[in-house]
Amino acid sequence: MSTATIGEPGYPLWLTRRARWFLAAMNAPFIAECPIWTIIGLGGGASGNPALVVPLGLAMGVLQLRHSFAAARGQRPAGWQWTFLALGVVVYLPMFWFTWNWAATQILLIASATMLLRGWLRVAVVAAPVLGTAATAMAVDAAGKWPPSVIGYEGLAWPGNLLLYSAALYAAARLIKAADELYAARTEQAEGAIGQERLRISRDLHDLLGQSLSAISLKGDLALRLLASDPARARSEIESLTGVARRALHDVLAIARDEHSVSLRGEIDAAAGLLTAAGIEVGLTTDLSELPGHAEDVLAWAVREGTTNVLRHSAARTCSIALATGDAGVWLEVANDGARAVSGQGSGLTGLAKRAEAVSGSARTEAAANGMFWLRVWIPKELS
Repeated sequence: MSTATIGEPGYPLWLTRRARWFLAAMNAPFIAECPIWTIIGLGGGASGNPALVVPLGLAMGVLQLRHSFAAARGQRPAGWQWTFLALGVVVYLPMFWFTWNWAATQILLIASATMLLRGWLRVAVVAAPVLGTAATAMAVDAAGKWPPSVIGYEGLAWPGNLLLYSAALYAAARLIKAADELYAARTEQAEGAIGQERLRISRDLHDLLGQSLSAISLKGDLALRLLASDPARARSEIESLTGVARRALHDVLAIARDEHSVSLRGEIDAAAGLLTAAGIEVGLTTDLSELPGHAEDVLAWAVREGTTNVLRHSAARTCSIALATGDAGVWLEVANDGARAVSGQGSGLTGLAKRAEAVSGSARTEAAANGMFWLRVWIPKELS
């Protein structure tokens, strides 16, 4: 069941509103760092005019955020080759004027490369600035007669910083994407659970109310026929009809709470009484002495469904209910004559088959040309 308050497909509302702000906040320090150093001249390189530095920083930020937002959606933006090339221009061209003050902008280029490029090209584009910057820093320090410890530190610090910070930006985009996928999976799981609950309610409504409504219809018709000839019996049928209606109401409330239960002995007795009231000769052969506990509920539903089918889909004169326990399991057979032709298998029999399968059993039907119909259910003694 989808919710109207979700802004973008798959995103929870809070994440939809904050995802872009989170990515912008993660990128902002790396976008602003070099322009600030360049303007105030604190990075060890040449300073720059704010009129030039600020537009360069804004262009760099827009390009990087465009790549990050697309990566968070699991995509590459339209024309990404050109925006990546443009980012490379605003990263490397200003280095001719601002030198080391602008070198850390390569963090953005490396992060975008991991988001946009694939395979060996990604490795090459990431490795080139990392190794090139380290080599350049070491060469500059060596030319300036710096101690070997400083040269070695520069050779390690630049690659470490470039890789660490660019990985943080890449991970931020992946985090948003992972959160989206998690929410989508949870939404799908919730929709599946809702679908299963709908199927359960539909199945239970059919199984619980099918027989009750058939009984109400049957007893109502019988009371109308007896009203003129036998008022006392008609009154008795009407009184029993109200009892069936109350039981049906109780069943509906039980379905909503998922607290309904059925008794096999009770269902057999009710089936015999209902079929007899319908003028059908009933034969019972039942042995409940060695019935395994997990089978009773399924067989009770089977008796109810079989009785409902006899009343609704046949003009039966006889019906037999047989229950037998063997070494491997329990067999239930509901057989009747006068069956009408029915196309396909109804939802009640489908639901009964699923109940049987849930306890490693089976439920199947068989029809003959002479109008005979069999419902056979088998439940193993031991659950597999």
